[in-house]
Amino acid sequence: MKQKARAAMVKPLPDHLFKIHGNSTEMRWEAMSGMGYHTPNDRFFVRNHTSTPVIDVTTWRLRVHGDGVRSPREFGYDELRAMPSRTYDAAIECAGNGRRFYRTQQHDGTPGTQWGLGAIGVARWRGVPLRDVLAEAGVLPEAVDVLPTGLDAPFEGYGHVRRPLPVEKAMEDVLVAYEMNDAPLPPDHGFPVRLVVPGWVGIASIKWLGDIEVSTTKLFTPWNTVFYPDVTTLPVKSAFELPWNARLPLPGPYVLRGRSWSGRGRIVRVEVSFDGGTSWHEADHHGPHLVRAWLPWHITWSPRHTGPHVLMARATDETGATQPLVTPRHPLGYHFDAVVRHPVDVVSG
Repeated sequence: MKQKARAAMVKPLPDHLFKIHGNSTEMRWEAMSGMGYHTPNDRFFVRNHTSTPVIDVTTWRLRVHGDGVRSPREFGYDELRAMPSRTYDAAIECAGNGRRFYRTQQHDGTPGTQWGLGAIGVARWRGVPLRDVLAEAGVLPEAVDVLPTGLDAPFEGYGHVRRPLPVEKAMEDVLVAYEMNDAPLPPDHGFPVRLVVPGWVGIASIKWLGDIEVSTTKLFTPWNTVFYPDVTTLPVKSAFELPWNARLPLPGPYVLRGRSWSGRGRIVRVEVSFDGGTSWHEADHHGPHLVRAWLPWHITWSPRHTGPHVLMARATDETGATQPLVTPRHPLGYHFDAVVRHPVDVVSG
């Protein structure tokens, strides 16, 4: 008689996030098991530089100005919502996602919040394309950079959080979003309005948006010089929908599930190793296959003995980029894209 595979998971903790530093909370990957394609709002990671502001939507305004537009103007919340809208399924990921593995896996740690792999989420975002907002102000042909600024409190001595986008990216696929998973943005995720910059590091997706400057010269802020220099496109990564150090009782088989993503393009292949990288097996894909988001996958595993095991998943995107076994150390701990060694313990059933 064929044995039925059972889900490789344990019951998630009641809280689906855990605090790792200050205002930063990380998603528990086991809490995504069975959740469908999108990350529920209560499971979506939080990364704030200061604290979540309280904004009165009736007086909120989005100001668009600068020497790169013909007609500076402001938008109210209802006015923005009345404009033609678009909906994107898109990932937002902190540039430091995976930072702790520089220390725990490659033994060469870096400063900063020690994220595991839970500083990532995919939501259904609804809003107005940024190009349409900028068009209302008349973007000039000589415009070079677009600088969105948040309304959260100034960060130390650096002012409000702000990071420039090249005008080409701003006019391509950036969304001025006011809904997250078919509901108004939660306060921690940018209410009333935020940017969503598909494929780029999370710092580009400015929350609590209140000001957009369009410039005919290159712009520089602490968020593209001091804190996030030379990081834009998200690298290829993979994660299992399993607790860290999960305990899996014999006998199997188990259906291992996970997700892979890349800011460069669609994921085209995912391979899984059950023996710490000695052998690899191609996983099956399921669910949507979207360029801006992630690819869910699954594979069946029948462990043969009890004891510690190391699971590994590596993905390849449509540009040919594949996760390496080791990645060069980034001095600020960004863009850890190496295959993560995920420990599990197989125990007697």
